[in-house]
Parts: sequence; C-alpha cells; structure tokens
Amino acid sequence: MKRLFEKRLFDWKKSGMKKPLMVVGARQIGKTYIVEKFAKENFEEYLYFNLEKNIDVRNIFEKSIDDERIISDIELYLGKKIDIEKTIFFFDEVQVSENFIVSLKYFNESERPYKIICAGSLLGVKINRFKGSFPVGKIRMEYMYPMNFEEFLIATGNEMLRDKIMECYKEMSPMPDFAHEQAITLYKQYLCVGGMPEAVNNFIENELDILRFDSHIISDIKDMYIADMQKYVKNSFETVKIEKVYKNIPSQLAKDNKNFKYNFVEETGRKRKYESSIDWLVASKMILINYNAKRMEIPLKVYIDENTFKLYLSDVGILTNMSEIKFPDIMLDKTFIYKGAITENYVAQELTSKEESLYYWTSKRSAEIDFILYSEEDGIIPIEVKSGNNVRSVSLNMYINEYSPKYAIRFSTRNFGFENNIKSIPLYAVFCIK
Repeated sequence: MKRLFEKRLFDWKKSGMKKPLMVVGARQIGKTYIVEKFAKENFEEYLYFNLEKNIDVRNIFEKSIDDERIISDIELYLGKKIDIEKTIFFFDEVQVSENFIVSLKYFNESERPYKIICAGSLLGVKINRFKGSFPVGKIRMEYMYPMNFEEFLIATGNEMLRDKIMECYKEMSPMPDFAHEQAITLYKQYLCVGGMPEAVNNFIENELDILRFDSHIISDIKDMYIADMQKYVKNSFETVKIEKVYKNIPSQLAKDNKNFKYNFVEETGRKRKYESSIDWLVASKMILINYNAKRMEIPLKVYIDENTFKLYLSDVGILTNMSEIKFPDIMLDKTFIYKGAITENYVAQELTSKEESLYYWTSKRSAEIDFILYSEEDGIIPIEVKSGNNVRSVSLNMYINEYSPKYAIRFSTRNFGFENNIKSIPLYAVFCIK
C-alpha cells in the first residue's frame, strides 16, 4: 500500500544520507514495510537486522560502538564482505539496544558513505529515558503515524475522489452530490476500520464490505500495545498505571467536559501518581495530547496550561473497537452522543499526521473551540468539529466576536462552503489542511 511517508525517505536520500535516519512511531503502523520497500527499490544491496530477534547482531553493538569494528563484526557474522557504497542498512526494533543508538554518532562522523535507517516501536520512550550520550544533531528523526484518510482513499482505489476533494478544498466549492455522499460513506468506514495497515488491508481484501471486516485485527493490535506496556516497563506498579490510563481514555472522551481528570481513572487518582504514565503513552505514540491554550497569541505552545488537556487514542479504529461501537450504528448515521468523541479523535489523528501540534481554547463562560491552528499567512484559526449536519454553535460565535480571526473552520458532514467568514469543510477533507 502506498504511504505518504515514503516522500520523507526520498527526501533523506536526496539529502545525501550522511545522517542516519531514525523512524519513530507506534507498533503496527507499517514502519518496517515502508522502509523495506524503499530500500529494496532504490539500492543495489540491502541488509536487514531485527535487534530484538537477532541477539548475535545486537551483541555486536554491546561490545563496541566504533563504526569500523561494528561493520567488520557484521561481515564476519554474515560470512561476506559488505560493499558500503552500494548497501543500505536497516536496523529494526532498536529500542532494545541503547549502545546501537549511541553508535549512530560514529556512523555519522565517519568518512565512509554509510546509509543507515533504524526504527523501533517505543523509540520515543527510549529517547526520553536515555541514559547514555544521545547523538543529538547526528541523526535525522522522522515521525510516522497510522494511515490517514488520504492514504485510506488511495489504498481503497479512490485516488480520483481524493483529487476532487483537494480541488474543491482549494476552490472552496461544493463537491457533486454523488461524490460527497461517496466520500462520507468512506469516511464512516474509516471510523470503523481506522488507519492500521493490517486492518485497512483486510477491509480491502473483503471488497470494502464493512460487515465482513475482521475487527479482531484491531483487538489484537490493542492487545499488543498492552503487552508492550508489560514487556518494556520493568516496574510492574508503573505498568498497571499506564494500562489503566490507556483503557480509561474512551471513558474520558465520553464526559461532557473532555478534559482529562486523574480522579476519573480512579477515585484517589492524582497528577503525581499518573503524570509519568501519560508521559510514557505520549512518548510511545499510543495516544495524542491536546493542550488548552490560555492566550490566543503566538507562539501558542508557550501559553498552554500543562495541567489542562485532552487525550485521544492514536487511531480512531482502536477507539471504535475499545468503545465496542457497532459498525451499523456508524454507517447508518444513528444519533448517539459518543459520535462526537469519535469524530474529535479522528480530527486529532488527521492533524497529527500532518505534524500539527494540538491546542484548544476555552472561555471563562464555558465556551470551547476543539482545535486551534496557526498559519503564517492567516494567523490563529479556530476549528470547530461537528459529527453531523447540525452546525449551530455558540462557542464559535463567541470566539469570532472576541478575537476576529481572518476566518474560522467548521468540520461537519456538510459540503464545502464559505459563509459568514466560516469555511465549511467536510470531515473527509481534514487531510487537506496545510
């Protein structure tokens, strides 16, 4: 399946590949697949090593971090000489070896033309808790996420529809009714399937029939995530806390006020007890965090309230699965309050896939804007998310009256339009946001 992340791999190739490339992202999002595809199609020689499974190769890095010694030992292990000019190395699951990460500094500083890519499931956690000398400035780090809706459209054979959506977004002109309905249907299917490549592939194999889609795939991925918590967190007490927070997120999103509450995890829950658990989950890319920005000034990041935030799951398909929502309830557009939480999680996931930081706004009178984005050209733009066609909003009007933005954005199931300085953008077009 085509992944837009591939462009970043080509950008690295064009840069000369002097710095080793580190691909950071959660488990099961397709890191290994896309790097292997890139390596096999663009280089004469390709070597792959999984440091979690291949203990012999991992031990090479435990004995030395000198690049020439490492390559010499790998050659001995393989029983053949390696042509450095023609070969690209891919080291997978590198979170298990801190020495490997340290060694990247020496590969970068060497005069030999090494081409090294590495990836891992919990690299964000490893980096945050690094004990050695992390090779700052010596590696190129790229973040990868589950497939967004644009990639879902491409994978399901709807590239022409994708192109039409982008055209209508650019011109802010309505989609043809039949195309709008088709895109809305695909959007609803995406809420059920999510962006995990294995899940999307199963959906395609079942001819885009949501009733034949095997939702156990998502359940298994969720279980893998929980298994990682148990495997890579050595303190069993901390493992229990991380798992509690993760499993509690769907319930947190069900509240009228979706701000994360520690005492909603357990009655005696406090920041001091669960803060490190949230940090672990954010670093692992299993969850997304949306901070409350207290002032509508740039840079937004310096005005956040670190104690007021919302948490989302990294994939909307996992949220749908964990919430035990029946697919027909989504596909038949049944009315239920939790649909708003699913929609908000979807938008958070889409914006994150575009490398957008997540911020939201609240007023003293309980008004709330779901997301705030900053554009050099347009300034600070408020974004309101609606799960259906009902677009009445007191909060958005209050924000507009107070801050007079260049324009506002409203995501809903309505077609494209521009009225009263509000851009109406269908939920299936969130990926168009630049």
